[in-house]
Amino acid sequence: MSPEGEQLGILQIAQALEAAAQRGLDLVEVAPEANPPVCRIMDFGKYKYQQARRQKEARKKQTIIQVKEVKMGPKTDAHDFEFKAKHVRRFLGEGHKAKVTVRFRGREMAHTDLGWKMLQKMAATLADVAVIEHVPKMEGRMLTMLLSPKPHH
Repeated sequence: MSPEGEQLGILQIAQALEAAAQRGLDLVEVAPEANPPVCRIMDFGKYKYQQARRQKEARKKQTIIQVKEVKMGPKTDAHDFEFKAKHVRRFLGEGHKAKVTVRFRGREMAHTDLGWKMLQKMAATLADVAVIEHVPKMEGRMLTMLLSPKPHH
């Protein structure tokens, strides 16, 4: 196929290479599995450049979602809880996911119910902007929950 898009028909490799050389372009195989293989006469350097530009544009448009983490203990008081909730709200507003962790130290392990209540309260406080992606789960001495921003409709 010529650079203008017209079919040149079935040519011997030598003829095809000659046709490309006359135009100062490259002979590029575009469908090697076809019978006979399909080739195209084009400026391969220019083609590679345009492909790289397209990929760069695609990368520009994509957003990277980070997971931000907020840690607290089961004894975290109301004011500190509100402060942490404000952070989580900001993270979600920026389009990030938020991991809320309650860590238990020593004898606090006997009162894991306090941690569960705290995470339920966090989910309830942020219900207007967040959706629970992973329900609270105990991992060793840590109780974690993952919140993600509510989809905008």
